Parts: sequence; structure tokens; C-alpha cells
Amino acid sequence: MPDLNQLITESVNPDTVRIDECSTEEMLYMINREDCKVAPAVREQIPQIAKAVDLIYQAMRKGGRLFYVGAGTSGRLGFLDAFECPPTYGVDPQLVQACVAGGDLYRESEGCEDNAQEGAALISERGVTERDVVVGISASGSAAYVVSALRAARKVGVGTVGLTNNQNNGFEQECDVCIAPVCGPEVISGSTRMKAGTSQKLVLNMLTTAVMVRLGKVYGNRMVDVQVTNQKLVHRSIRMIAEITGVSEPDAETWLNRTNGNVKQAIFCILSGKDPKTAQRCLEKNHGVLKDALKHL
Repeated sequence: MPDLNQLITESVNPDTVRIDECSTEEMLYMINREDCKVAPAVREQIPQIAKAVDLIYQAMRKGGRLFYVGAGTSGRLGFLDAFECPPTYGVDPQLVQACVAGGDLYRESEGCEDNAQEGAALISERGVTERDVVVGISASGSAAYVVSALRAARKVGVGTVGLTNNQNNGFEQECDVCIAPVCGPEVISGSTRMKAGTSQKLVLNMLTTAVMVRLGKVYGNRMVDVQVTNQKLVHRSIRMIAEITGVSEPDAETWLNRTNGNVKQAIFCILSGKDPKTAQRCLEKNHGVLKDALKHL
């Protein structure tokens, strides 16, 4: 474990030591100034994030899954990103999974981050194989639960990624790719739900978004695999089909109904003149990538 006294996420921020003497507005400006440091810190890590995206993409192309492993805020952010993938990109809920120390999102579980045995055990309990990728998330890079999970994953040949907010952390020797956006000391010393958490959310967004784009879940910049589960999404899907194909919205709605709410199939049918069954076969043959299916028609 690294010396916690040397971790930047545990240090005192000299620019906010008088936050308890500020007016409300001054306090908020102070927080905002610190938040402005997050995006540049993430940008510096893009080469490492790109390596992680490629690792995850290659795994998923071969039938692998993505597992987030974290503790406290880091674990809960992993759950948030995993939960958002099925409705946004129409993927199986098992494709992106999340594990948090203690296993309970509704109660404080920070004390569970020291449970190395539980972290190591979850790799076999979840049936993680060499086809999968494990992303460990820990602001300090020292949570025993997360480090042990990464170590256990590597022993069975799993691709591993570490996401932390400190350089010279415990992750670097435990994973294939280490992403470390360093955002400086927190506004409130050690409160890593703030800048560290924000940077982690940005990185997780980048990982799954970039992977889903590469998997063909996006056409242009539209999420054509969206699950049409409410009225807002119905209207968005109809508008999307109409804009991409040039048909009227009533015609777009007709095709959306004919394909049982499958936006990608509806677009393919309109642009190719084919029926829904042919559309399904062509898309499956091209790994679900709409542009490739249209090119190879």
C-alpha cells in the first residue's frame, strides 16, 4: 500500500483552507474553480484511455464482458455507468457489470474496501474468464478490495485496467493499463467524491461510449440501438429515423412499428428497400454495424 500521507487526494488544498469562512457564493466559486481542473487532467490521460478502450473493444468482439470493481464512491460510479449501457445502447445487462465492496449500494460501505479476500474471491464468483476485462477503480489506488481483484484477474489471464487519481499508486504493477487523472487536492481534504469522482465519471463515460461506437451501436452520432421504452424515446427514435433516411415522420413511425421498435433495422429497411427479416440477417452478418451492412448489401 502506498503511503497515504504522500497521496495528492489526501493532501490539504491551500486554495480552500478558508472555505468555512466564505459566503455561499464565494464557496461555490471556489468549488467551481477546482472543478475546472478536472477536464484537463482527464485529457492528459487520453493515450492511456485509448489503450483501455481498445482492450475492452477487442474483448467484447470475442464475446467478452466488462467488469467494474470499486469501493465507496468509485464503486458506485462503476454501477452507474454499467446501469446506463443497456437502455442507451441496447446491450445485454450482463455485458457491462459492476462490483462494489460490501455489495450494497444503499448503505455506507467504505469500510469494506480493506477486504482483500472478498476482492480476490469475486473474480471466480462472477465467473470472470480470460475473455473478459476488469477495470479497477480507486481514487487512492490502494483499496485492498480492488487491488486484490485486479491481482486475481491477472492470474487467470484477464485484461486489466486501473483507474486512480494518484501517480505512483498501487495499481501500476497490477494492471495492463493504468489511467491516472491527477486533479490535485480536494476542496474538502480527502473528499474524493468531488474532483476525483468527477474525473472517474468522465473516464468511464469515455470508455463505454468509445467502445459502443466501435461496436456499431452508433450511426453518425446517433444511438441507433436505443431501447424504445418510453414516449420520449419513441419520439426521439421516429425523429432519428426521419432525419437519417429523409422520410416523413409518419413513415418513420410506420417502419419503427414494422421492426418492433428496432431503430437500426428500420433505417436499414428504408435505405435498402429490404424487409425486416433481410435487415436482421444483414446486420447480424456485419456484427450489427449499420454502415457496414449498407455497404455490403
